[in-house]
Amino acid sequence: MKTNIQFVQMPTSESMEEYVHEKLNKLYKKYDWVIKSDVSFKKENDPKGEGKICDVELSLPGPKIYATSNEKNFEMAFKESLSDIEKQLKKRKQEMKPYM
Repeated sequence: MKTNIQFVQMPTSESMEEYVHEKLNKLYKKYDWVIKSDVSFKKENDPKGEGKICDVELSLPGPKIYATSNEKNFEMAFKESLSDIEKQLKKRKQEMKPYM
């Protein structure tokens, strides 16, 4: 499984990369038909105190799955995006038809 992690206009974080790999590996074990994931973290100026954005895109058979979230910190943003991705994966798995 290939995972690309990008930190847009900000320094990279080893601990955040480890956290992302740990969570995505659990997802890969559950859904072994996922091909690749792209995760990007961005920081924007937000007057509400948010502005930590996480985008997650999964490549899999059929259309790609995408989720984004804007939270107060990157861990919460990644958790929210991952939660949205899991909902979409469950729905996609139900739609998949076994070939005989």
